[in-house]
Amino acid sequence: MAELSIVVHGPNVQGHLTELLDSLAAHPLADAELIVAAVGDWARETAERHAPDGGAVDVVPLPDGTGDAAARAAGAARASGRWLHFVHAKDGLPAGTPRTVAERVAELPGEVDVLLLDHLRSTWHTSGLPSPDGPLLARAGRADVALDDCAPLLRLTPLLGTRVLRAEFYREHEQQFATDDEPYAALAALLLAGRVACLPHVAYEDRRLRPASLPPVTPEQRYGLVARYESLLDLTRDRRAAHAVLYDVMVRDCLRTFARGGMAEDVAREFFRRASLAAVRRRPENHRRPGGLEGVRHSLLEEGAYAKYRAFQKVNRTRRTARSAVRTRKRQVGARLRDHQYRRALGRPVDPGLAVFAAYWNRGVACNPAAIAAKLAELAPQIHPVWVVTAENAALLPPGTDHVVPGSRRYWEVLATAGYLVNNVNFPNAVVKRPDAIHLQTHHGTPLKRMGLDQMAFPAAAQGLDFKALLERIDKWDYSVSANSHTTRMWERAYPSRYVSLDHGYPRNDVYYTAGAAEIRAVRDRLGIAPGRRAVLYAPTHRDYEAGWTPRLDLAALADRLGEDTVLLVRGHYFYGGAASPLTNLRRTGRIIDVSSYDPVEDLCLAADVLVTDYSSIMFDYANLDRPIVVYADDWETYRTTRGVYFDLMAEAPGPVARTQHELTDILTGDAWRDENAAKTRAVFRRRFCEYDDGRAAERVVRRVFLGQDERELPPVLPVEERTPAPSPQEATS
Repeated sequence: MAELSIVVHGPNVQGHLTELLDSLAAHPLADAELIVAAVGDWARETAERHAPDGGAVDVVPLPDGTGDAAARAAGAARASGRWLHFVHAKDGLPAGTPRTVAERVAELPGEVDVLLLDHLRSTWHTSGLPSPDGPLLARAGRADVALDDCAPLLRLTPLLGTRVLRAEFYREHEQQFATDDEPYAALAALLLAGRVACLPHVAYEDRRLRPASLPPVTPEQRYGLVARYESLLDLTRDRRAAHAVLYDVMVRDCLRTFARGGMAEDVAREFFRRASLAAVRRRPENHRRPGGLEGVRHSLLEEGAYAKYRAFQKVNRTRRTARSAVRTRKRQVGARLRDHQYRRALGRPVDPGLAVFAAYWNRGVACNPAAIAAKLAELAPQIHPVWVVTAENAALLPPGTDHVVPGSRRYWEVLATAGYLVNNVNFPNAVVKRPDAIHLQTHHGTPLKRMGLDQMAFPAAAQGLDFKALLERIDKWDYSVSANSHTTRMWERAYPSRYVSLDHGYPRNDVYYTAGAAEIRAVRDRLGIAPGRRAVLYAPTHRDYEAGWTPRLDLAALADRLGEDTVLLVRGHYFYGGAASPLTNLRRTGRIIDVSSYDPVEDLCLAADVLVTDYSSIMFDYANLDRPIVVYADDWETYRTTRGVYFDLMAEAPGPVARTQHELTDILTGDAWRDENAAKTRAVFRRRFCEYDDGRAAERVVRRVFLGQDERELPPVLPVEERTPAPSPQEATS
């Protein structure tokens, strides 16, 4: 018996079934079977082309017009797996997710009826957008729960494809699932389940078809939304927590449907009337309305005050328009003032003794710019550094740091007159490239993922990017710092312009060769790591297809397996700011330490005995220390497909690769993380990606850019084999 039956169902709408089956064929299913309940001739022909021998795909042909519920039932009747994953033919499964789902359901106890998944959203003109469900799934954790103990799960997007159902549970309640109203079926699955579990990983793609390509929504379908929730609320009798959450979901959904419009006046009035009756009839005892405008909307709905609600909408639209006009005028006035100040400053001579530094969108003194500024103070103290830092981060600056806040008068003055502008991202579009000023782009990582213009083919990564403006910013660069020839070549294609590539190494990595035992002991003392304890640094990267940071490991379980002698240092990606809330309840007994806000990250690397990461560029920096690296790549196929990558990390990893938490635990509790094979793999990785880093990168950059020295006058790059990295923590504390 297969662990998992994937039941693809429906017609081949706009050819999407072809894409789905092609993607599944490219990655053979592990411990799973594939059944296609093909509706119509095109779907049948497509499915049969993917099952020429009748073995890889079990095709169930169904006549045109067969509804979703009937197609699901026909596929489920053919299924032999313990678990059923219903996938609509228009939707998708990110590469590798069937394996992930099959492994997860295999470890679930028998009383669990539903496994909840995260998903991507795609439309007819976008793809790979994150869902809002990730944080809620993460908060629920990996332990199975009764819905009444975790009722907020009812707020998850109601997609049946994000619910994997135990086969016996589905058959026991098959009549409840015998509906073409997918949101009803998705919510009913939760309400009927004894216990549910979560897999907070992206394992489904919800494709939204262009509305104009679909049949128009009938009045009966509009009214059916209210009837849906009335029926579902019948399942919450004597379940106060579930009833309260589902009631809020109903009211919110009704109000949003009404606000979107698209209904004839008589239909809108009748919809409002039915929603009002349901809101009053189903209101929980002692229910509190939300505050603000949302509370006003709730109140008017419960009153059945259709005319008042319409007037309220009109007033709100007028208010928003007026406020928008005021904000626009303020921005225009402010922009004219700033432009005037900046233009006046541009009329002054360039100051060769002034250098402006910024890092990570003005977060503070960090990364390559910080290392360059430190070396500049040593080799060229006559050049005065000024840092661009946001007002909220200014208090965190080292004492005596001269700085400006973005938008201030002095900010525009120093940008206009500085002889040097140094950043690891880009300065604003408005910054003018003066002929006598030098722009130094330091970057902040070695590219595994696609960057710059190479993101154009990956919509999830390219959201909001203005590539024309990007090219204009690139054209201002005079120099681009690189850590290895791979990076140099990738920057040439991702950022095509006339800048000079400085193949000198990353200045921030110098510390990995200059730090001594005393510095390492001091960092570990600050972090509370006792001598003799192993420190594992877990540093995952950002995923464009996730709305927030979702730890991809059960950190408490991992810490328990690794034992009392191991400390987990967990660092969320800086994109999430202080949003590392999933760690709040895990900081116990000093064995799990949230270091998401700790700077600089180089200190954490010096303190760690081993790095666990996924696709983060931290692996390239950490490799300079010649210490063990383990790659945890549970969603590699999804990441590679949605973000795009420059090389196959699975084939060129810096150490052992784990695809599941079980594999990662085995690696870290055994010797695979530091054995001979790991050392050989790491040596190959270091030769390729630590090519220019030897502890003198900052000196080479300062001498070349600020002192104008020729390449031949710079310190030569030592071969990898001749470099001596900082001592390991065990050496430093012995």
